[in-house]
Amino acid sequence: MPTATLEHISAPELNRQPTSMQAIIQDRYGSADLLELREVDEPQIGDDDVLIRVHAAGVQIGDWHVMTGQPYLMRIMGFGFRAPKARVRGMDVAGTVAAVGQNVTRFQVGDEVFGTGDGSFAEYVRARANKLAPKPANLTF
Repeated sequence: MPTATLEHISAPELNRQPTSMQAIIQDRYGSADLLELREVDEPQIGDDDVLIRVHAAGVQIGDWHVMTGQPYLMRIMGFGFRAPKARVRGMDVAGTVAAVGQNVTRFQVGDEVFGTGDGSFAEYVRARANKLAPKPANLTF
């Protein structure tokens, strides 16, 4: 997968060292008792992606379905038969843009955004630029 080019990342972002982050991880289907806080690799972004430093993440019914693996048809549909393919839960996110992919022109590092991403129960999340919107200035995270 292509990654963000350096000219799209601000100087403060170039100086930060994180290659890992903390995230809520799930290795098998079941209750919330199976969720664990662990150190994992930061998501890599592609040309059309945005890396977001998470300030807030929402929980929705879809997160529960993926966590429990029910209905069982979900497993056959590609979410993982015996265990979830995506180990970090969460889709709804609000945060600050940390990096943008080469093709992203709508957002810049430092912009406050909200929308959906892949694995928002973490310090950073990758999202497609077309799945994000600017956070209204009069709203808090």
